[in-house]
Amino acid sequence: MDQGADKATRYRRIMIKLSGGAMAGSDTIFDQAAIEHIVDQILSAVDLGCAVAIMVGGGNIFRGNVAAKWHIERAEADNMGMLGTVINGVMLRAAINARIQTDVRVMTAISINQIAEPYIRLRADRHLDKGSIVILVGGIGQPYVTTDYPAVQRALELRCDAILAAKHGVDGVFTDDPKTNPKAKRYRSLTFDEVIQRDLRVMDQSAMLLARDHALPIHLFNFDQPGRIRDICLGRDVGTYIGVDAKTLLAEDSAG
Repeated sequence: MDQGADKATRYRRIMIKLSGGAMAGSDTIFDQAAIEHIVDQILSAVDLGCAVAIMVGGGNIFRGNVAAKWHIERAEADNMGMLGTVINGVMLRAAINARIQTDVRVMTAISINQIAEPYIRLRADRHLDKGSIVILVGGIGQPYVTTDYPAVQRALELRCDAILAAKHGVDGVFTDDPKTNPKAKRYRSLTFDEVIQRDLRVMDQSAMLLARDHALPIHLFNFDQPGRIRDICLGRDVGTYIGVDAKTLLAEDSAG
């Protein structure tokens, strides 16, 4: 780790919001190249001296919102989704430790002590202070909640300076769908109120409201592009910044 690099970083402690889909291939639950890319991104922040917590989803294994299609109760579907996050957390820990012998803690909101330790706020905070990477699984242990809200809640509990919300194929928030409109412009920054009032759906509304009420900055960025997490930590203009101190500004670049 570069012991002097943290003086130049924007944030001391970050929460990375990672979807389960980021770990999947086109027709597989896990894709080795995708997981290697995730590890690269995480370690780039660690190398800068940032303390890193990660809230991981389970969408590559099971999504609670398919309950109606499967004709099962939503609570049961969400329980399966939470178990999926545990599998992803263990996989991510193994992948990180295959690259670097640093301490990686998987902390769970649901009891599964043989595989992961229970989430206790002060213990998680201590792990981060000691330089461990903390992977949070199981959401908040309750159904009817996506991992967006727990990411914000845990970030606040652990005194993270910002949330880095990984998106796929789109580098932030745009004036229109950049996949269908090549003239769509990226927002460099947005206020929380504008995101909420315009119902932009970049994250769950409940998560966005909680972040706004506690002035927790959010960066939305294209996780597919290498180096994005490092760029954000170094203060570079990538993705879209959402914060109470933000102004509604368009970036100079186009959707490309």
